[in-house]
Amino acid sequence: MKRVVRLAVVDPNDATRAHLKNLMLGVDSVWLEAECAQYEFFMDVALQTQPDMAMISLDANQQGALSLIENLKKNVPSCSIIVVSSSQEGSLILQAMRCGAQEFLNFPLKLEDFMSALDRVRLAGRSGNDASEVRESQVITVAGVNGGVGCTSEAVNLACALAKNEDNTIALLDLDLALGDSDVWLDIIPDYTIQDVAENITRIDYSLLKRSLTKHDSGLFLLPRPVNIDSNFSLGTDELQRIIALLKATFTHLIIDISKSYNEMELAAIEASDTTLLVAQLDLPCLRNVVRLIQFFDQDEPIGDKLKIVLNRFGLNDTQISLNKALEIIGREVFWKIPNDFAAMVESRNNGIPLITQAPKAKVTKSYMDLAATLSAGKSDNAPEAPAKKSLFSFLGSGK
Repeated sequence: MKRVVRLAVVDPNDATRAHLKNLMLGVDSVWLEAECAQYEFFMDVALQTQPDMAMISLDANQQGALSLIENLKKNVPSCSIIVVSSSQEGSLILQAMRCGAQEFLNFPLKLEDFMSALDRVRLAGRSGNDASEVRESQVITVAGVNGGVGCTSEAVNLACALAKNEDNTIALLDLDLALGDSDVWLDIIPDYTIQDVAENITRIDYSLLKRSLTKHDSGLFLLPRPVNIDSNFSLGTDELQRIIALLKATFTHLIIDISKSYNEMELAAIEASDTTLLVAQLDLPCLRNVVRLIQFFDQDEPIGDKLKIVLNRFGLNDTQISLNKALEIIGREVFWKIPNDFAAMVESRNNGIPLITQAPKAKVTKSYMDLAATLSAGKSDNAPEAPAKKSLFSFLGSGK
């Protein structure tokens, strides 16, 4: 999934600007960063918001618009420029290109024309000197199959492990609106929560959202659950999608910790993700729920393909279920195994210090670092085997 493009639009004509705005709002890979009704004010907007792309309508004042393109190219060189006009005169197209525009599109603008232009601009950026402009943004949802399986500890420690790489920028979104405790794991007291962001979603932008996040010493940014349990607050899927889109535009990685309710909001988060880590342990209730969830998600093939099973606390001495038997029940391979280290995890949780700081040399910490590297690279060598599926309870009467 490509990183979201932050786009700013300038058009003095209210009707055509509304058309452009509505078109952009329907594109998942574009975040409408700002809109402006005057050419002379747009440079201030661009300098403040630093958009990835500007869309400039030429029709209200061609010379004013061409002058803006020239100034924008000079003062915000990282901003790609697409111009739109109802005129198809060759001389105007040539002037716009000479001033610094990369694409010239006809108005009324068609979605397919814009998407093609967007792909061409991205391709040009990828072949240029600054590859970071088109770096992919990765969204990873961490979902538990049962209570107490270590879903939040995985989300927090994975996020911290990813943040260890200075090339990454990490956001952690806590979607357990009632009982989320990612802020406790990180020992931080946030000034703002997801409730503040959701209640101001219509006017929030790149800079305002970043100020709403709380930065941890590890480098990650946290957007936590509401401070109080508020029965009147609910996060709609449209609001969540806008929040995710803006976080994708801002960070290279977004980690989402969801609750176990699997309601409309959780499903929207999973659908918006590139990968969903399904966290379980080697016990019967967990394995039963893994099977149930796989069957549920396999009804929607695009979502089912995103599921990756993670066995947490792998190596517990009191487990009576072997990995091979678990694989027989699940019917698909295990993506990763987080080793059991009770002492390190309890100390990390009680101190509010992530494993990379609390126990940097521990085996469990190394596993999280390797998991972060594997997810970024898009491959896994941690657990390749996947025996054929058998009955859910078939192992109860047999040995290892």
